[in-house]
Amino acid sequence: MNPNVGSLDRTIRIVVGIVILALGLIYKSWWGLLGLLPLLTGVLRCCPGYLPFHISTCRTRTPGTDLPEKGATR
Repeated sequence: MNPNVGSLDRTIRIVVGIVILALGLIYKSWWGLLGLLPLLTGVLRCCPGYLPFHISTCRTRTPGTDLPEKGATR
């Protein structure tokens, strides 16, 4: 799968996932396991919920700003 979760979206998902997991541990609730969903989508950089709607929060490159290939010289 291609990544469809950008850097800010990824950071927010990871933080929210950790907070939900921590709250589940603090309050001794199984609901804290729901924190695994945003945590995994942030770590894997792919959100299955975005796929049917063709949503991507990844930054796209604009033409003419591509970086040279690794090891290439100008």
